[in-house]
Amino acid sequence: MSDDQMPKPDLPPAARRALAEAAERRRLAEDAEAKSPTPKEYGGRDGLDPARYGDWEKKGLAIDF
Repeated sequence: MSDDQMPKPDLPPAARRALAEAAERRRLAEDAEAKSPTPKEYGGRDGLDPARYGDWEKKGLAIDF
């Protein structure tokens, strides 16, 4: 943990232990993600995310939602 993430000394021991366990789980999850990144999608959409920016469009057909 960096200095700004260190638990405050007024926390009970159980809270400090829980924060340390959560930090360890985050570190392990980041390590696992670094070892096996998200696979490339073949045949998927190009461009911006339609759920965020508006229309679904594939092969000239558009569906507005």
